[in-house]
Amino acid sequence: MSISRQLTQIDLFKRLKDGEWDTGLFVGRPFRLSYSKAEILVADAWKQRANGIPQGCFLLAHYDNELDDPANVEAILLRVIQPTKLPTDQDVISSMVEYYKDNIRTGTNQRSQLDTFTRYEFSFSGLECSVLGSFYVDSAGKTRFGADLENFYSAHNYSVIKPSTDVLKTIVNYRENGAPGGMGDIKIGKVRYSSSRRFQQTETDVPVYVQAPDFAGKRTALFGMTRTGKSNTVKKIIQACVEMSNNAVSQLDQNQESPDEVLKPFTEGNNPKYPIGQIIFDINGEYANPNLQDQGTAIFDLYQDQTVRYSTVPKPGFLKMKVNFYKEIENGFDLIRTYPTIADDNTRFVTGFKTVDLVQPEDYATNRSAANRHDRRVAVYLCCLHRAGFQAPPNFRISFTANQDVRNVVRQDVDPSEGISLDDAANWWESLWDIYDNNEVEVFRNYRQKNGHEWADEDLKALLVMLTRKSRSGGKADCSGFRILKPVIEQHTRTVQAPFDQDILNNLRQGKIVIVDLSLGNPEIQRMFSERICNRIFADAISRFTSTQPNNFIQFYFEEAHNLFPKKEDKDLSQIYNRLAKEGAKLNLGLIYATQEVSSISSNILKATQNWFISHLNNEDEIKELRKYYDFSDFTESLIRFSQDTDKGFVRMKTYSNPFVIPVQIDRFPPEELLIT
Repeated sequence: MSISRQLTQIDLFKRLKDGEWDTGLFVGRPFRLSYSKAEILVADAWKQRANGIPQGCFLLAHYDNELDDPANVEAILLRVIQPTKLPTDQDVISSMVEYYKDNIRTGTNQRSQLDTFTRYEFSFSGLECSVLGSFYVDSAGKTRFGADLENFYSAHNYSVIKPSTDVLKTIVNYRENGAPGGMGDIKIGKVRYSSSRRFQQTETDVPVYVQAPDFAGKRTALFGMTRTGKSNTVKKIIQACVEMSNNAVSQLDQNQESPDEVLKPFTEGNNPKYPIGQIIFDINGEYANPNLQDQGTAIFDLYQDQTVRYSTVPKPGFLKMKVNFYKEIENGFDLIRTYPTIADDNTRFVTGFKTVDLVQPEDYATNRSAANRHDRRVAVYLCCLHRAGFQAPPNFRISFTANQDVRNVVRQDVDPSEGISLDDAANWWESLWDIYDNNEVEVFRNYRQKNGHEWADEDLKALLVMLTRKSRSGGKADCSGFRILKPVIEQHTRTVQAPFDQDILNNLRQGKIVIVDLSLGNPEIQRMFSERICNRIFADAISRFTSTQPNNFIQFYFEEAHNLFPKKEDKDLSQIYNRLAKEGAKLNLGLIYATQEVSSISSNILKATQNWFISHLNNEDEIKELRKYYDFSDFTESLIRFSQDTDKGFVRMKTYSNPFVIPVQIDRFPPEELLIT
């Protein structure tokens, strides 16, 4: 039976003669049943015939009385958790012990001497299962799934089966509308129940699919120890989003649709309406560069036409993620203020410098006084950069206004409004600060008396302190001043280019993959660049949303997310990563993050996460944290166990469209058809 067949064509309730089911193999009968748990009686012969019942296995409990009554057509979905006691266990155990003792005494313990009846009695055991929900037939005759039980009957009315391959395909890929593996679905792996696969390796693989709405604009978490396959899973998600993006039916066009249509991001076939942009913050450099893990094939190699790479250091084939501080005044100043060593400096002169406003006033063209004050602040700021060692573009000159009275007491031979060099400008401002508070110089005192405010406002004074390293006019150098800017020089470029964050945004809006290589940056620089880029994209998405312009999906990928994300105890919801988690869905911004520990991530982000991929966690603290979410408590024992040789890529997956967790072996990346030879 093809995976692409509609769910209604697979009859979950078809029974053959003599109590056998067409949907799977009989494995037992419930002896206790409730809304959340079932305990079933199984026998060794039934388990052997079904090729074993591994922990985590899906089972179906059919109500098998009066099946001609539509009201009773139901199949309860169960998951095997662990063995459970039978009411007769104590008697059986006592008999076993006596049997063992008797064999030892008589020396007949080499082969079983049990009679047929006793062997039959000893072959029964109990299994505890969790109830995941139920399949039923609605009034229109269509099979539906509910994530709970509306009713249950006495346990003896049910037969329990291990689903056949075709039925299991339907269970793990259940869609309320449409067919699993149909349009908009991407194969991500296959069902895998256990680390040991003695039986499973002989059975037909059951593919597991994901669909575009599961990931696009959603929050996705990948947790697991190092070398358990997290990066491979991330790359499979990237591959799935590329395929979804290639199926986009139209290009992003601000004037293409009405405001009502803008808020509908998917077509009827679950394909995104616009290409999906993807940005990868590559802390280890494994996405931007070829590596042995991917058989020598990186994301960039597979999707060269769609990928743009950026780096914090000059590298062939990479765009430089630097700022021309002389051309990008506001961007450069924001970068300086957020630079780790400056952002954490609370000395008086640095605090005054960080509060300076270099934003061009809205009435710049009409308000001459405001324009003059702004130009003076910018001029002193650029002089600070020059003194700190920032190389200016060739033949760079600056201009600002000062009336004749001021020029006469500073330097009569220089008119800065005509444009002067940075050296001359710096000398001019240093001369001004030396005499600004001098009582013998009347021009500034007279200006204050005439206009009601000082010639140099507080922002200009703060900049003059930075430039001259003198906290008082006419005093001695008593602070570091412009020297604190020297560590930022490595982020400067003399090249005239578009701001890198805007360039990145433009590429993402076109549906491209952007890889930001942060592998050569220290943690503070990594955090600074990632936050700046995220803030830029987030601000643009809000602007488009409030002006009813279409937002194509943009997916953010964070490897080693614990290096960037707020910690568990951090409650600041204004941080950009918290905002992406809480507000990103309405802006079509997806968040995919991978790390080793559940407990290392802020609970504000975890609570907003819809998709989960969990591989191996090696301690009870992480398992305890994981139990809080969905039905992962069913897998707490198996998540602790891990075989390095055989279990890479073995995850427990919960996606947005699936009502329960599915154990999956993620396909290897890259797939053979995408390998570059």
